[in-house]
Amino acid sequence: MGSFSASAQYQGGPVVDKIVAKIDNQIVLKSEVELGYLQAKQQNTALTQSALKCKVFEQLLINKMMLAKADIDSVTVEDNQVDEQLNRRMSYMIQTIGSKEKLEEYYHKTIEQFKSELKKDVKDQMLIQKVQDGISKSIKVTPSEVKRFFNEIPQDSLPFFSTEVEVGQIVIFGKIGKEKKMEAKKKLEDIKQQILEGGVDFEFLAKAYSQDPGSAKDGGNLGFWGKGAMVPEYEAAALKLEPKQLSEIVESAFGYHLIQLIEKKGNEYNSRHILIKPEAGEEDMQGTFQKLDSIRNALIGDSIKFEDAARKFSEDKETSQNGGFFVDAQTGQNRIATENLDPGIFFTIDSMKPGQYTKPMVHKTQDGKKGAKILYFKSKILPHEANLKQDYQKIQAATLEKKKGEAIKKWFKKTKGEVFISREKDYADCDILKDEDF
Repeated sequence: MGSFSASAQYQGGPVVDKIVAKIDNQIVLKSEVELGYLQAKQQNTALTQSALKCKVFEQLLINKMMLAKADIDSVTVEDNQVDEQLNRRMSYMIQTIGSKEKLEEYYHKTIEQFKSELKKDVKDQMLIQKVQDGISKSIKVTPSEVKRFFNEIPQDSLPFFSTEVEVGQIVIFGKIGKEKKMEAKKKLEDIKQQILEGGVDFEFLAKAYSQDPGSAKDGGNLGFWGKGAMVPEYEAAALKLEPKQLSEIVESAFGYHLIQLIEKKGNEYNSRHILIKPEAGEEDMQGTFQKLDSIRNALIGDSIKFEDAARKFSEDKETSQNGGFFVDAQTGQNRIATENLDPGIFFTIDSMKPGQYTKPMVHKTQDGKKGAKILYFKSKILPHEANLKQDYQKIQAATLEKKKGEAIKKWFKKTKGEVFISREKDYADCDILKDEDF
């Protein structure tokens, strides 16, 4: 173990960053510490600058130790798992910003460049998680540990929670009749004939007719994706094609696709498509509203519990798995601060009382899928200072995280003798490598 001063640089070029620590073949860059510090500063204003930087530096060291240990112990993740995780992350980014074109325009990078740059980070994060799970997965906390953790928080440091609510939904999508499906397929068959017989450009027709908002403006082009990224029906059809060949009309959960393969590269393929989404007609929606109305009556009459009804009937995958309830993205719990609630839902429940259900109302997804839903306003928790009675789940989660953190520090102490560790003198005051700190 020792100290050093080193820099990462382009071969024969100027210095671009500074290495502040090494664990075997893993390095910590000064830029990583600075970026982590800026992010941590937004959430933690109590610690001094040096203390917060040390905290960030220590976490980076632990992560790099996990990567080094994964290498020593031959801990691996499959390439297809990395590709799946990478594709999910890209899909989330595209959905968040609105479209692939907006993402590329905002960051001045193509999707392929993004994926190439992110792949190593995604793989490293998965390896770190795998090692971390091995250390802390079996750790649990008892009620007495939760109580002790809470009692050790100074009275003037107790968090204050704003208004929170528990809201659930049951969603049923309109069942599309045969007539509407046939109309969509016929439209795509006509488009296919225009390409094959009329020589009309695929991308021109995609811009004119495709109902995929993410790719239509780009002529239906989806870019390179690995196996498992697209829905199975789309992927199976695309991989059977030769470059420039057109598929038959393919049905998926999103609608009907006409696919053209552009190129294959190893396990990835590049394709374009034209998507037509058949919509439920008025008669189809009437049946959906009637079904939801019957479910609502059963809920009001207490002949079925809301959670059971949501799991049995709701077609919204995200909420149905959680008994119909929305989950706070940060805490993973059903209680959501009203400022984090979808505005449409907030204004709907604002005039309701806890325990009430809405009547069936129109529901439309971001990709245009049409259905109906009922909302259940289960409870409302007024602003308050943290206490064990109202906030036990949150305090329990914080207690568990603390215990896991302690276990990882003990693991670091036990493992650090198996690797070469060196750090730059600027971080000599950080305690992560001192035996007495554990």
